[in-house]
Amino acid sequence: MALAPTENVVLGSFAFVIFWILAVFPAVPFLPIGRTAGALLGAMLMIIFKVITPEEAFAAIDLSVLGLLFGTMVVSFYLERAGMFKYLEILLSWRSRGAKDLLCRICFISALSSALFTNDTCCVILTEFVLKIARQNGVSPHPFLLALASSANVGSSATPIGNPQNLVIALQSGISFGKFLLGILPSMLVGVFVNTLILLCMYWRILSVKKDEESAFAEDDDTSPHCFSPMCMSSINVNDSKCGNSKRRRSLSENDLCNLSGGEFESTQNSVASKDQAAEIIVARGDIELGVSPKLAEGKKDNTQKWDWKRVSWKTCTYLVILGMLIALLMGLNMSWTALTAALVLVVLDFKDAMPCLDKVSYSLLIFFCGMFITVEGFNKTGIPSTLWTLMEPHARINRVGGISILAIIILVLSNVASNVPTVLLLGARVAASAGAISESEEKKAWLILAWVSTVAGNLSLLGSAANLIVCEQARRSKPSGYTLSFWTHLKFGLPSTIVITAIGLALIRG
Repeated sequence: MALAPTENVVLGSFAFVIFWILAVFPAVPFLPIGRTAGALLGAMLMIIFKVITPEEAFAAIDLSVLGLLFGTMVVSFYLERAGMFKYLEILLSWRSRGAKDLLCRICFISALSSALFTNDTCCVILTEFVLKIARQNGVSPHPFLLALASSANVGSSATPIGNPQNLVIALQSGISFGKFLLGILPSMLVGVFVNTLILLCMYWRILSVKKDEESAFAEDDDTSPHCFSPMCMSSINVNDSKCGNSKRRRSLSENDLCNLSGGEFESTQNSVASKDQAAEIIVARGDIELGVSPKLAEGKKDNTQKWDWKRVSWKTCTYLVILGMLIALLMGLNMSWTALTAALVLVVLDFKDAMPCLDKVSYSLLIFFCGMFITVEGFNKTGIPSTLWTLMEPHARINRVGGISILAIIILVLSNVASNVPTVLLLGARVAASAGAISESEEKKAWLILAWVSTVAGNLSLLGSAANLIVCEQARRSKPSGYTLSFWTHLKFGLPSTIVITAIGLALIRG
């Protein structure tokens, strides 16, 4: 494609630079409007400057990508409600043998969950728990946070639903879910293993610190069940200070005291001076549930059992729907409609107003994608990407090792400069066309290389992927004591890890 007229090249480049600055630095002082507004601004400038027409702008929006993103977000919400991520947290802490064992578990569980539920979702759910694990073991959370973010990025490379750039690649290339998985899975497994080894080697001394049994970290152990009953927090002196008896966990209200059978409350009032003392006597008895009459207690027990049965049935149906969705994806059915169908089935099974679920959908991300599609399409219309690729293409062909190396470097740099999704949109069709001129299998391999390198590139720096930023921001805001993951401390690990894992993975990708 030849360069567009000079006016279009200049104005289109200006609009793309505005988009890029706000995408990479959303709080830039001269225009702190954020990524989503920045993407819309870039798209609007492309139209105002007449780089593309409004019709071309609407046509640039890939509805299949938006549908797949929406569907996976809804599915992730119901998976969280069904307790899937709680089970992952249990796997992290069950019979742990120390900090090194925990680091290995975080790496592999993070990689697996991100491949199935997207890396961003995995990081949102698990960051807080990883911080708690670090506090319990009396060690710095730094290696654990790096393990979570980096493994989530590497693990998400294995499937089309693992991250947004894979969604784009799978839909643009037409590669089925199963072929995509088989093509990258060996690289992903080895990559996670190597990533874990690098973390262990770099942070062995930190992970070898022995836990102090009297450490202040243990004072904030939120992973074990807390008892927030007013009975435990009042001035009543109850022998069971840990509230082990489930009958003592209920709050005591005036109505509960009034429900004592046989006039016990009246006699209790005559013998003690306050309702708090009455409560102590009732708790000491242990033969009734905090002053609730036997018939009422039995009715509440039946209702609880009925509710538990419904809850278990709903969770079972949820997991079956997710399993069916994964099977449908492996069979090669349309990914967007498969995810949307699974999402709507879960909404119907929930049999409640869907607004709480829909409120959790990241509409700002969907809008960001719309603006980005239009902006990148406008930049493509200027002819600059095609001209640059024409210069690089003879040196970046994937039928030789040198060409693969140069292509990987280009993708790594662009992914950290322009972000991975815009990189995929800019390079995808061009890289595939170049490889397709060699053979059909090489074209498929080119798409998989693009998916692998653009995803692992997210580990290079703190700004390389949204998953990194999610972990960093959640750790910083965590209470009672946050932790700051700085750019340079991340780069110290990210640079060698990214280079080694990318190189090993490229040798294992199957076309």
